[in-house]
Amino acid sequence: MELKGQHILVTGASQGIGRAIARELMAQGGRVVVHYNTNEKAAGELIAEYPNTHSALVQADLEDPEAVSRLFHSSLKLVGHLDAIIFNAGVFIPHPVVKSTNDWYGIWEKTLSINLDSVGQLTQLGITHFKQKGGGRFIYIGSRAAFRGETAEYLAYAASKGGITALSRSVARSFGKEGITSFVIAPGFTRTAMAESFIASHGEALLLDEIALPELTRPSHIAPLIAFICGGKMDHATGTVIDFNAGSYMH
Repeated sequence: MELKGQHILVTGASQGIGRAIARELMAQGGRVVVHYNTNEKAAGELIAEYPNTHSALVQADLEDPEAVSRLFHSSLKLVGHLDAIIFNAGVFIPHPVVKSTNDWYGIWEKTLSINLDSVGQLTQLGITHFKQKGGGRFIYIGSRAAFRGETAEYLAYAASKGGITALSRSVARSFGKEGITSFVIAPGFTRTAMAESFIASHGEALLLDEIALPELTRPSHIAPLIAFICGGKMDHATGTVIDFNAGSYMH
């Protein structure tokens, strides 16, 4: 029960990487605020697995700044305080440049709104809260795309993850003396529902060819690292980007 007494918000926790993270945190005794947008059933089933943690659900559409603010304040109302925020929610929407400018830019706006704008808003709210309570941790689920770039259909996704990386490093530099630490985990392709559409279009062999290991990363591979960071064992690595991409990109 390494995380007993810790209160942690995980965005996008009803499925994929976020679900695996929330499950691991609760398994280690953490009290988790499970954020979801549309899949209330899956989110409810998740916290029902660990009733003794008294974890909670909060719905929010991260495209809506007012909903983002409600998510934060509802989380505090439900659990009293937060010790860490895990920024996992995100979208991976193709928008090839052959689309009309309006259609292309519409997807750009949606992607940046969810993947970066909501993250910035929650970071600002979190900094204020952490300063008042004497510290806290931010963990951002980024992407190797921030460093090697992404394919032509996913320019907005890559831009959003680059922004997250710069944000995390700036938070680490600016607020460390107030007990606030910040980390980026940068996966490659991970076997989640978000990646399945790419696999369906391009084939799994394409992805396996570019990694050093014999299988794609799974969410359950990533989750223990998040719990380890939440436990305070990596605070002196604040500002770090941790590549978690099965050896597909090293820098």
